[in-house]
Amino acid sequence: MAGIPTAWVATWGSGRPKISLGTDIDNIPKASQMPGVACHLPLVEGAPGHGEGHNSGMAVQITAALAVKELMQREGLEGTIQIWPGVAEELVATKAYYVREGMFEDVDIVLYAHVGNNLSTSWGMTPGTGLISAMFTFEGSAAHAGGAPWRGRSAADAVNLMEVGWNFRREHLRTQHRSHSVVYDGGDQPNVVPSKASIWFYFREKNYPQIRDLFVIGDSIAKGAAMMSGTVLDDVRIIGSAWPGHFNQVIAEAMYENIQQVGLPQWTEDDQRFAQATQREVGTFESGLATELSILRPALTEAQRTAGFADDIGDISWNVPTATLSFPSNIPGLPGHHWANAIAMATPIAHKGATQGAMAQAMTLLDFMVRPELVDQAWDYFENIQNREIQYTPFIRPSDQPATEMNAEIMEDFREEMQKYYYDSDRYDSYLDQLGVSYPTLRQPDGRCTIGSVSEQGN
Repeated sequence: MAGIPTAWVATWGSGRPKISLGTDIDNIPKASQMPGVACHLPLVEGAPGHGEGHNSGMAVQITAALAVKELMQREGLEGTIQIWPGVAEELVATKAYYVREGMFEDVDIVLYAHVGNNLSTSWGMTPGTGLISAMFTFEGSAAHAGGAPWRGRSAADAVNLMEVGWNFRREHLRTQHRSHSVVYDGGDQPNVVPSKASIWFYFREKNYPQIRDLFVIGDSIAKGAAMMSGTVLDDVRIIGSAWPGHFNQVIAEAMYENIQQVGLPQWTEDDQRFAQATQREVGTFESGLATELSILRPALTEAQRTAGFADDIGDISWNVPTATLSFPSNIPGLPGHHWANAIAMATPIAHKGATQGAMAQAMTLLDFMVRPELVDQAWDYFENIQNREIQYTPFIRPSDQPATEMNAEIMEDFREEMQKYYYDSDRYDSYLDQLGVSYPTLRQPDGRCTIGSVSEQGN
């Protein structure tokens, strides 16, 4: 789908309304972690892992869809359910392409889900940003770095100059912006003047014009870096992009009514002890798991939008009425994009959180299947409030294509070792059983982090 090999769409039913369920499935580099162990213990050293908890969301959406499908069959209800995965969300690299492909042109409502640490939803602009993720590649000419460096032109110099130039310009950018970069290709070895080098930037801001301006500034600095280094700016590639999200008030209010009916999981003493041990491990407040529901967060003012994160669900939210269910399968206070955020996955915490999330999502899905007035109201908000003064224009250009080669080498390096840990549901009742993890496993009194029985662990 949309030129992305791991993307797919599953559809069941017929007629209207058509309700689309989406959630992310990707992971984080170097975040491998043994689940159920409240200290750093990689499954495969250096390998990717679910340091955002994205492996829990599809359980929510599929369970909700199957439950509502059964009800629709039993009651003879019209309607269509669609499910799809957010591929490479950490690179914000796919959802704009889904939109461009026309995947949502006949969709009435999108119910998105994302792992969190409470059962919640919100409406209006998200507290975070949108962004453009762009790769700047410079081409120079190689030479012997010791014997005849004057005959070369270093593409790595251009990369360094661009980074320095951006950091000088940073002082004169709005305080609301965020920007960060990594050198993606800095050359092969020091004794060869690098003929090719690349630097990868994320440009984050609060609205479309400001995001676009950051990208234009970055492009101008890249051209200046090429001029100073005697190289050529060979390519400027948009790897990914995300509009700042805007979630639908009607959907969020209906969803929150169901959240209140479902409530939070009943956490056990072991769940709380495990959560507090994980929080202690990363040096945050040992609050344990949430025991009170979050409020329905209303629309934020511009001044209240102070977070720096982005998600390409934003592009979908400007094309069809959308709201996000956050479900409590993870532990509060963790760093995010970190091995600690993978610890709760496959534990009772994740299972309980996903179950409550699936119930709330199923109830919301059913509401919009059987109450056409809710669909109409959601579209009225979408057309006459959300989009009254804003016109969606994608950041990706007609020539841009999904960066499906990104991270391929990492997966090739680790796939064989990671496959040894794939879950075998025919042989084991749970993934923790397969791994030999007794829940909860905490750091041992002597400070070691190993798999052991509960009785061997300290508090």
